[in-house]
Amino acid sequence: MRFLLDPEQRAFADSLNALLTAADTPQVVRAWATGDHTPGRALWSRLADAGVFALAVPEAYEGVGPLPVELAVAFVELGRHGVPGPLVETVAAATLLSELDESGPAKRLLPALASGEALATVALPGGGPFVLDAEAADIHLTVDSPEAPARDTTPNTRLHLSGSSSPTGPARPSLDPARSLTLPHPTGELLAAGPHVTRAAAQALTWARLATAAQALGVGLALLDRTVEYVKQRTQFGVPIGSFQAVKHQLADAKIALEFARPLLFGAALSMAPADVAAAKVAAGEAAYATARTALQLHGAIGYTAEYDLSLWLTKARALRTAWGSPAECRAEVLTVHGPRSTDSGVSGGDPRS
Repeated sequence: MRFLLDPEQRAFADSLNALLTAADTPQVVRAWATGDHTPGRALWSRLADAGVFALAVPEAYEGVGPLPVELAVAFVELGRHGVPGPLVETVAAATLLSELDESGPAKRLLPALASGEALATVALPGGGPFVLDAEAADIHLTVDSPEAPARDTTPNTRLHLSGSSSPTGPARPSLDPARSLTLPHPTGELLAAGPHVTRAAAQALTWARLATAAQALGVGLALLDRTVEYVKQRTQFGVPIGSFQAVKHQLADAKIALEFARPLLFGAALSMAPADVAAAKVAAGEAAYATARTALQLHGAIGYTAEYDLSLWLTKARALRTAWGSPAECRAEVLTVHGPRSTDSGVSGGDPRS
C-alpha cells in the first residue's frame, strides 16, 4: 500500500525544511549540548509559530489536533535537521493531559505547550528509566504506580506535576551529547489518579513512539543524503569512491531500509494502533541505525570526529533506537497482536499459541 502526502502536507514539510535550514541547527545542537538553551528556545518558538506543537493539542485547548499524520510529517523534518530538546516529551505530555478524564490540568497547561511558551518532559511506564532535558523543561510530569495494598485490585496510578525549579538530580551520560538524562522524581502536585491515568499514559506512550519513529526516519534520511554527497567528493585511485560498486550497494541497502520504514510510519499514523506504531518504530530506528553505521564506514576517520557535523546525527540515531522502547520491547508489543499463530494442521492462522 502506498501512503502519499497530500499537497498541504508536502507544503508543510517544505516550510519546516526551509525554516530549519535557515536556522543553522548544528550550532543550536552544540549550544544545547553545553547547557546553553537560548538558541534552542528561540528555534522552539519559531517551530511553535509554525504550528508544530499544536498538532498534538486538541482545539479545545488552543491547539489544532490531534493530527498524528501531520505530526509525523513535522518530526521527520525535525529529525532531518537534528533539532535538540524534549520534542517527543512535549508531545507525550500534551497527549497525556488531553486524554485525562479531568479537564482541569489540560486547561491549565496545554495552551502553553501549544504556543511554545513551555517545554515539557515526562516519565511514563514503558518509556524508559530516565527523563530527557529536565533542566530545560518548564513542566515535569511523572506517572507512577505505587504498590497497592493487599486485596486492593484498583489501579492506583498517579500523575504528578513539578516545575523547572524542582530538583532533577545529577545528569547521566547519553550517547547523544545533546540529550541530558536524569532520573524521574514522582513528587510535586498531584494532578490526577486512578485508571484513567493509566489509559492516558498508554495513549501518550503510543504518541511518543510515533514521534520518535518519525524523528529517527528523518535522522536516517539526513545521514544518507550527507553520505551520498560525500562519496561523490572523496576520491581514491583518481575516481570518486561513489563509483565503486561496493559503496553503491551499501547506500542502496540504506535507502531501501529507510523507504520501507516510511510507509510503516505513515500507516501507523493513520491507525494509531499501538502495535502498528511499535512496528514503525522498530523499522525506522533500525533503518536509521544501519544508515548511521554505513555513513560512518564510508566517511572513514573524519566520521569519528565530534567537530564534524555528521557526528550530531550519528549519535542521535543510536540514542533514538532505544528511546521510548527498545527494539525488543517494540517487537514484543507487535507480537501481542500479530504473534505466531497455528491451526491443527500446522498452517499459519488460528488461535495464538500459548
